[in-house]
Amino acid sequence: MSAEHSLADGPDVYWFVGGPLDGRVDTREPSDPAPGTVRYVHLHEGPKIVHHYDLHEVAGHGGEYRLRDPDHDDAG
Repeated sequence: MSAEHSLADGPDVYWFVGGPLDGRVDTREPSDPAPGTVRYVHLHEGPKIVHHYDLHEVAGHGGEYRLRDPDHDDAG
């Protein structure tokens, strides 16, 4: 069995790019659709900080969640 064939049969892989989740990876079964946006809330002793990651499709199975520009966060 080729490596390409075995990757197609496995879970979809989603990478987080930028912000506090940079470098983290999420895997999902192909039958479990990935959300278009992930909201991450950072709680600490100060005010809460909210980051939004938007899904960008990449070739293969999965995608990248890229940190949204903070100027666009107030739109939604």
